[in-house]
Amino acid sequence: MAPSGRLYAKAVFTGYKRGQRNQHENTALLQVQGCAKMEDAKWYIGKRCAFVYKAKNKTSVPGSDVKSQMRCIWGKVTRTHGNAGSVRAKFARNLPPQAMGQRVRVMLYPSRI
Repeated sequence: MAPSGRLYAKAVFTGYKRGQRNQHENTALLQVQGCAKMEDAKWYIGKRCAFVYKAKNKTSVPGSDVKSQMRCIWGKVTRTHGNAGSVRAKFARNLPPQAMGQRVRVMLYPSRI
């Protein structure tokens, strides 16, 4: 079987950082696929992450003459969350609540190896 060209790990935006009564929308919680322990999650600290979505209007794309509906919100994994392999991430703009349960790409860079 030919290898896929995917250079990111799949993650799901599970919600915002929260306490019992208050939630903090400036920090997103991500569950990375195949990451089930805190030791596994520590590898992702510092990695860039991207939430790619489709918008209503087409906008110009840098370096291309074709307009696109695709948009992206970039962020960074800041630390682990809990013992089940979740991570916390901060994005340039807070992720919208409609994104809960949606796919987030966790890039495999910058490398710390």
